[in-house]
Amino acid sequence: MGQNGDLLGTKLGHDGKDTPLSDIRVIEMGQLLAGPFAGQLLGDFGADVIKVEDPGVGDPMRQWGREKPHGLSLWWPVVARGKRSLTTNLRTKEGQDIIRDLVKESDILIENFRPGTLEKWGLDYETLKSINKKIIMVRVTGYGQSGPYSHKAGYGSIGEAMGGLRYVTGDPSTAPSRAGISIGDSLAATFAALGAMMALHSRDRTGVGQVVDVAIYEAVLAMMESLIPEFTLANYIRERTGSILPNVAPSNIYPTKDAALILIAANQDSVFSRLCDAMEKPEYVSDPRFSTHSSRGAHQGLLDEIISEWTSRHSTSELEVILDKNGVPQGKIFRAPDMLSDPHFAARNAIVGIEHPDFGSILMQNVAPKLSDTPGYIRWAGPELGAHTTEILQSLLGYSPNQIKQLSTKGVI
Repeated sequence: MGQNGDLLGTKLGHDGKDTPLSDIRVIEMGQLLAGPFAGQLLGDFGADVIKVEDPGVGDPMRQWGREKPHGLSLWWPVVARGKRSLTTNLRTKEGQDIIRDLVKESDILIENFRPGTLEKWGLDYETLKSINKKIIMVRVTGYGQSGPYSHKAGYGSIGEAMGGLRYVTGDPSTAPSRAGISIGDSLAATFAALGAMMALHSRDRTGVGQVVDVAIYEAVLAMMESLIPEFTLANYIRERTGSILPNVAPSNIYPTKDAALILIAANQDSVFSRLCDAMEKPEYVSDPRFSTHSSRGAHQGLLDEIISEWTSRHSTSELEVILDKNGVPQGKIFRAPDMLSDPHFAARNAIVGIEHPDFGSILMQNVAPKLSDTPGYIRWAGPELGAHTTEILQSLLGYSPNQIKQLSTKGVI
């Protein structure tokens, strides 16, 4: 709901149920991944996300991702799904005025510029709060809005390194590895969406918005479990361990007869006992080398060799049947083809096809999590640049056709 009280209207998911954020409007001024993924998360649950992009260029995410049919990004349809695209040049007074007008009608503004950028444009929080005291500003940066590093440029990869994730990722025989996805940006975006929801809840009680300050390195740090007290209290520094968790066994990836891989996690006493039954080696339960959690951890390498010898004599499908029958957690290492052919993915509608003007239909991950009464849904794939500019300026902000024409002529939109 904007300051002037205009309701966005109830949005319904494909099952006809209300979406939980159907009365919330979001201005997304971020680009690349951290800000836009936060906007995607909110949009997936019904928020009206207005993505502000530079005229003629747009978000660089429009060009990122795997080599693309038709010269189009395959990432953009996902990260910009359900959003409305508004083009405006934020370096002009007219463009900045458009943002101020939007703030009057919005609940949340997401940005991931370097600290000081919005202040330079006269779009600082105090100014926007004077326009709409309920506005919530979500700010995502590498190092946060304060501190000696706040002025520095910071990408997700740097946040992963500073937050401790890079050092513990990969095999101990190699340099620290990348996770394979932009996990630092995505974690920051997830915390940004969470912060926005908490600020909304607080606003329900106080009637006033606030700033949500998200630092990428802190979002990564928040996921680092007991890494800090392990060092301060036990003088232990976590190292890269490859596919294992040190002293927790068995929990590893094992080879199969059909040259595939299977992950088995049976480190708990009762589960290890069931694994021994599955391997037809019940004597291992009472073997002093394997009878307790600590002893299995101490003989982790030997235990993995024994299990590998057993799994190598069976195909992946045979192992799945045997392990499931005995209640042992197991799983294949999935790639995209495995996901598309898996019955569980299909049963839960985890991957959906969304209509696209160029691709016809594009498959992508569905909304998560699943809400029983107010589920989210994907309204449309990432839009064309400026697809909703006229609609937003005219219908939401009340600009006249002549005003819109003048803004276009001046290159503001």
